[in-house]
Amino acid sequence: MSTSKSHSPSRPKSTSTPPSKSKPIMIIGGVVLAATLLGVASYATTKPSSPSASSGAAAEVSADPSAGVYPELEAYARRDAADGLALGRADAPVVLIEYADFKCGYCGKFARDTEPALVKRYVDAGTLRIEWRNFPIFGEESEAAARASWAAGQQGRFWQFHKAAYAQGAKEKGFGKERLAALAQEAGVPDLARFTRDTDSAAARAAVSKDQEQGYSLGATSTPSFLVNGRPIAGAQPMEAFTEAIDAAARAAAAKKPGPKA
Repeated sequence: MSTSKSHSPSRPKSTSTPPSKSKPIMIIGGVVLAATLLGVASYATTKPSSPSASSGAAAEVSADPSAGVYPELEAYARRDAADGLALGRADAPVVLIEYADFKCGYCGKFARDTEPALVKRYVDAGTLRIEWRNFPIFGEESEAAARASWAAGQQGRFWQFHKAAYAQGAKEKGFGKERLAALAQEAGVPDLARFTRDTDSAAARAAVSKDQEQGYSLGATSTPSFLVNGRPIAGAQPMEAFTEAIDAAARAAAAKKPGPKA
């Protein structure tokens, strides 16, 4: 039984050459060297040799504010105040970018067990912003769920849809059209007819494709994958991995602020 903390597709929908079986990553030619780090982190932290190695993965996230941080990756944060798929202040000192798939069990585990605590501890305090990136890698239903989540976001109900879609046992029910409509209703999407139109729209497909290609450009082929102010974290790691990364990023951001003029 695998102890992996992330899910990888058998055939990633990338336009690049498929990855070899010996590594769950593929770095696209011409991408800056820093972009390889997420793929390397995916291999290192989601393929432990034993349960003890898995639990020790969090220790690899250093408390040093500069360790493992790459400015090239930090620039992927959009900080768009109108982004319906983001949570928290656009000017928050720390941005956590999450690349995830609604059919991914480990993404669901993170959504249920870790993310709410991060929201309460950091987002509500104004320290953290969470930016979602749809990264569907498990076929047509993944793509459909991604578009539906975007459609819910157009009516300000993305995070409610996210909660419903990641509820315990939700993915086992599938993401067919009727099921997606039921999730939208559960999420409180006010205009279900618009939701259906938006889900099937060219705009939804373009938005999902943009997120997906960004993830592949970083070397990610498994879910969930994260960036915390330019620091890669792969897999549904323990809470401590995220708190250490966020705390370090917050300290680094505070250090960069100019002091009061004399």
